Amino acid sequence: MARHLVLGNGKFLVNLDRNCFIRDIYFPFVGQLNHTGGNPCRFGIWCGGKFAWLDDPSWRIELGYIENSLVTNVTARNEELGLELSVNDGIHQRECIYIKRINVRNLTGEEKDVRLFFHQDLMIDDSEVGDTAAFFPGNRTVFHYKRSSYFMFNGRSPGGGIFQFSTGIKRFHAAEGTWRDAEDGELMGNAIAQGSVDSTISLRAEVPGEGESTFYYWMSVGADLEEVKRLDQYVLESHPEKLLSRIVIYWNHWLAKADAQFGDLPDSVVRLYKHSLLIVRTQIDERGAIVAAADTDILQYNRDHYSYMWPRDGALIADALSLAGYHGTIAPFFEFCNRALSPEGYLYHKYNPDGTVGSSWHPYVVQGSPRLPIQEDETALVLYALWKDYERHGEIELPQALYPTLVRKAASFMCEFIEPSLGLPLPSYDLWEERFGIWTYTAASVYGGLMAASYFADLFGDYERSDRYRSAAERMKAGLLEHLWDEESGRFARGLVQRDGHWVKDMTLESSLFGLFEFGVLPADDDRVAGTMKAIEDGLAVRTETGGIARYTNDCYFKQSDDVQRVPGNPWIICTLWAASFQIETAKTTEDLKRPKATLENVTRHTLQGGNLPEQLHPLDGSPLSVAPLTWSHATYVSTVCKYVRKREQLAAADPKQSQELKEDSDSGS
Repeated sequence: MARHLVLGNGKFLVNLDRNCFIRDIYFPFVGQLNHTGGNPCRFGIWCGGKFAWLDDPSWRIELGYIENSLVTNVTARNEELGLELSVNDGIHQRECIYIKRINVRNLTGEEKDVRLFFHQDLMIDDSEVGDTAAFFPGNRTVFHYKRSSYFMFNGRSPGGGIFQFSTGIKRFHAAEGTWRDAEDGELMGNAIAQGSVDSTISLRAEVPGEGESTFYYWMSVGADLEEVKRLDQYVLESHPEKLLSRIVIYWNHWLAKADAQFGDLPDSVVRLYKHSLLIVRTQIDERGAIVAAADTDILQYNRDHYSYMWPRDGALIADALSLAGYHGTIAPFFEFCNRALSPEGYLYHKYNPDGTVGSSWHPYVVQGSPRLPIQEDETALVLYALWKDYERHGEIELPQALYPTLVRKAASFMCEFIEPSLGLPLPSYDLWEERFGIWTYTAASVYGGLMAASYFADLFGDYERSDRYRSAAERMKAGLLEHLWDEESGRFARGLVQRDGHWVKDMTLESSLFGLFEFGVLPADDDRVAGTMKAIEDGLAVRTETGGIARYTNDCYFKQSDDVQRVPGNPWIICTLWAASFQIETAKTTEDLKRPKATLENVTRHTLQGGNLPEQLHPLDGSPLSVAPLTWSHATYVSTVCKYVRKREQLAAADPKQSQELKEDSDSGS
């Protein structure tokens, strides 16, 4: 359940699986309207009377990307066919064009008639009803369309353009689709099909013995037939080889900001850091939505998906990109939140990439009593991330524009959404969206959000509001220390819940308590924070070879083991890195940085082939669980690397002896 290869440009997103099959096509919003529904668009080869799709066991496939780019670098070898493929996929950095380059190498001494087959299984606008697939003779292409979504498919080989094609019915009565028609090496040439349809095209070339031939396949996407015809012509005139080269060059330049000094971090960590930046970029729609994940295989487990913009995830992802220097990339996110903010000043559970409110399981009424169906941290963290971005980059235009409509409205809501007897936020759902109550993580995030609002008010000379926001934040901090610190256990409680009309502590050990220092409530070296984080490291450690940190004790989401003492829950990438962030923050010497460095290295060993990070890992074998890639996982990796590098530099600046040792480490590449 994963997407091994991800390509995108901010308005067009394509995911491929381990077999190089296209599995998701999102347009015109990243993460919204999946025009395949997760069904595979197959890719296969006929040669010498034998046929094999790339999911056939006879293939040995190695997945990857061209370094520092969003162009894939895949090798597929089939001894039975006597062929080896070198495959590169990319999406144009500006236009909605997907290009696939396939270099076919003949492993034998005999010339071979090679035919490549490309299958298009679309569900345009997330539905199989009313699609049309047709051959267009004007430019000898096959195109699919419905309403304002058009997809045109073309290709070139040394033998010319499309060799054969066919359109047909799929998943209706006994019809499997035109991909079955391909398996004899021939396509019947049906020119049009309507309803639940698919299509297949082929390219052909004679590949000399021990020689090579290069094939190209591309898809153009637009709002009408004229647009996709124009894009198809653009590929032909520019040549797909040159366009792929330009895509590599573009992403190389985009990553230039990431070419910092990484000190003693090994190459594997640096590669994953840069790859993570690229993967996060693919999940950001140009209109501001930062999508949690676009892996639709999650639909097998729950008839919903992760292709939404959660304001919390988005804020923390934006903060990571800001830390890495990508202010311009995240500015639209804050504008999105400004547009999405409710009249009352809060953000809802989650949003579709087009800005409409997403699905939710949070009720508006419980046992006859109204309930606000929100997670308040999602409102608070947007302000927190906006301030941190300003603090780093000093770009005042964006916060100035958002101050009256986003900052003030959200801060006013947070000032009023307070339980008067405690000085803490009124109950809302926790960050995992599972339980209703007053949570330490939420209180810490609201403190951070209110302090951010106070700083903005000071910045713009709005001193009365600044005092109000700061006063509410200080009251919240006092309430947090009074009601959520547990002296007996020497750590903070997860939160407070109502029992028989009274607030009682929920003492479940919870990794999100890292928010106490992350959002500025207390310094990381405060004894109370240290005691809490030590309890997390001890009590939520997964004691298997996989290692890592669980979300909380006895986490049941995708649960793989009942041995709670050994496996309190599956290890999550973000929770593991939160523990590493605490170790970085409290490091006093470079020796103290060895543990978080080891964590960063260990995470690199748990990527999918191709480099993508999942949400969580199987605690026993380390395989990916839930969606992959998860944008939050990659962003947290980026953030942790940035923190590590800066802490190391700070330690060097404070100690001349360490500075010389660190320089020697960097020079030696250790």
